[in-house]
Amino acid sequence: MGLAERRVTKEFQDTHFPRLKKALDQAAGLELPLEVKWEQLATDGQSHLYLESWDKVYFQPLTAAFKDLCRDQMGKDAVKAALKKVVIQNTKDGYSSAWATFEGGVLTLDHHPCTNVDDVKDRTRNVVEVLEKAL
Repeated sequence: MGLAERRVTKEFQDTHFPRLKKALDQAAGLELPLEVKWEQLATDGQSHLYLESWDKVYFQPLTAAFKDLCRDQMGKDAVKAALKKVVIQNTKDGYSSAWATFEGGVLTLDHHPCTNVDDVKDRTRNVVEVLEKAL
């Protein structure tokens, strides 16, 4: 990760992430343990895209999925009982809408950070489907 990528990552962490994390926690009705592997998200030469793409690729679909799943007490209780952590990463450089897995209480979202950015609804649907089957 070069200087440009580190600068924009820091800006995102300091300026945007707290707001997005708060919205996510509100949607879930609890404080979700969240691990973001920033160094994997910071793809070289694409720092100009981070502010918009990270929100759309990771945070918008995740928040929308938890709004759907936790719309009632049954959903909130199921999430609270089963979910131990959410991990956001980019290990495969993949960009499928089937980006979510749930194993051992860990929801892992693995997607290229700057590809298929506007497919928010497809990624949301995948998270909901994966969690509904597991919960």
